[in-house]
Amino acid sequence: MCTGKCSKCIGIALFPLAACAIVSNILLYFPNGRVLQLSEITDLVWFFHGILGAGILVLLPAFMMLGAGGARCCANRCGVTTHCLCTSFSFQMLLSVVLAVLGFAGGAYCAVISSLGLIGGPLCDTGDGEYLYPFRNDTLQENYLFNQTTWSICKEPENIILWNIVLFSILLAIGVIEAILCFIQVINGLTGFICGTCMRRRK
Repeated sequence: MCTGKCSKCIGIALFPLAACAIVSNILLYFPNGRVLQLSEITDLVWFFHGILGAGILVLLPAFMMLGAGGARCCANRCGVTTHCLCTSFSFQMLLSVVLAVLGFAGGAYCAVISSLGLIGGPLCDTGDGEYLYPFRNDTLQENYLFNQTTWSICKEPENIILWNIVLFSILLAIGVIEAILCFIQVINGLTGFICGTCMRRRK
């Protein structure tokens, strides 16, 4: 496959992933659709791992990948080179590599924060009107994720544990997928920069 087309495909795939990450991160602020006070929202949500990490930092390389993918260059530095604006296209591929590294960092950042959010559990009211993190000191073996009977300890907000698990899991999956796609683009972009954006058969 032409490296330019590969860039375009990856860029197109990143757009819905970034949009889902932004929406999922925003939903974490409104458990069950409720508006909470700032002090009642889980602290890890304020790291903006979905909005900034898997969202904005991934949208930037996605736009660049679409631009690089739309370049109609017939260059092939590994073989015969025909006349076209190959220097410009090669620069686009190199820039897409730099931004893909940024996107990889954003996806990895989202995955790490989401993992911590899943392990640590949500901030909730255990029944005495005070919001705290009832699962933060649990070991991995005793983690609430593997023992649903402990979920009843959180009284408010309603269904906060399930809400957090679903959204943090979605963000974790999105972050991992984005990091993989951006890593592929790093390899693809370097290939396009070194050998040209399109590999054509010699006539």
